[in-house]
Amino acid sequence: MTDTVTDRFLRYVVIDTQSDPRSSTQPSTEKQKNLGRMLVQELLAIGLSDAHLDEHGYVYATIPSNVDKPVPVICFCSHMDTAPDFTGTDVKPKVVRNYGGGDIRLSGDPQQIIRVRDNPALRDQIGNDIITTDGTTLLGADDKAGIAEIITAAQILIANPDIKHGTIRLLFTTDEEIGRGVDKVDLAKLGAQFAYTVDGETAGHIEDETFSADSVEISLQGVAIHPGFAKGKMENAIKIAGEIIARLPKDMAPETTEGRDGFVHPTGVTGSMEKAILSFIVRDFSDDGLAAKEALLESIVKAVMTDYSGSTFTFEVKEQYRNMKTVLDRYPDIVDNAIEAVRRAGMLPVRGSIRGGTDGSRLSFMGLPCANIFAGGHAFHSPLEWISRQDMEKAVTTLVELAKIWQERA
Repeated sequence: MTDTVTDRFLRYVVIDTQSDPRSSTQPSTEKQKNLGRMLVQELLAIGLSDAHLDEHGYVYATIPSNVDKPVPVICFCSHMDTAPDFTGTDVKPKVVRNYGGGDIRLSGDPQQIIRVRDNPALRDQIGNDIITTDGTTLLGADDKAGIAEIITAAQILIANPDIKHGTIRLLFTTDEEIGRGVDKVDLAKLGAQFAYTVDGETAGHIEDETFSADSVEISLQGVAIHPGFAKGKMENAIKIAGEIIARLPKDMAPETTEGRDGFVHPTGVTGSMEKAILSFIVRDFSDDGLAAKEALLESIVKAVMTDYSGSTFTFEVKEQYRNMKTVLDRYPDIVDNAIEAVRRAGMLPVRGSIRGGTDGSRLSFMGLPCANIFAGGHAFHSPLEWISRQDMEKAVTTLVELAKIWQERA
């Protein structure tokens, strides 16, 4: 197979792999395995003889070492699922060739416009080929771009034995977008010492820091009674939920924060007069900051509930992931080698933080230290998602150089 990274990407994005947070299975949707089976066949075709799909939907494969000396085993990882935030069914990718600048109006929904003012990275794409949706679905560059880049780099390494490298494991996960991406990963079978998720944004960027993250579920038990006889008796759980949301600090929301600011974000409200459930995600770069935001949220709930003596609540916090920098600072070679790979691929390396998380956050605390490398996509989880062919090619070159560097420095 001699497919380019763009050929692969365009083939992968039309397969619906949306995950489902309401499902308790792994993978949460069987359709994720449709892409997994395709990837296994492609990996086998380029010579990765151990490529396989396991019962949880994960794809594993190995690029064997072609040197005699011991080299740390590294892993390249991306996820197959797309986010539940916007539909991923019937994706129709469009290619804007030789982009000349300016806003991009999407053909399937002319109200959807990729505006330069909202996407300043477009200013660096003049003359490049931009891949977008038609405006009716998300694209899936998060993270099918990473998959396409990893498999293309694997093909280059297999086809060019003069490029010296150690053993490289490939891992493609399910359900990353709903926080379960590595729940069932077999680290013993993977056998890697260090890893990289290829799941970042702008070309040249390397991230060694993520949010620390928890979810919070608040269950409200109100007092239900016939509305005709409710005076002084009814305590409407829906209204209690509304009061809690109304008291959230406006300067502590995703839409009002940036940089190293954390946030408290309501993600779901369901209920009736008798009972309501509020779902939140809480984010901060420090564990102390995370705990402070959760304490603030609980204090808001308690203050609201003082006006509802007949009602009760529960407040449940669940850990999602922690800031991977805590682990990565102990293994500086992981980021140093990535910085050198980006430099050799002709870019200025930019080291930064992710206002979010990756599979690498969890993997790092499971014993597999893992940084994040750019995949090139922008405006994730939306119909305005886009990526350029040239940035995907830069990612492929970065991965090939990274494989060489680990061998050289071993």
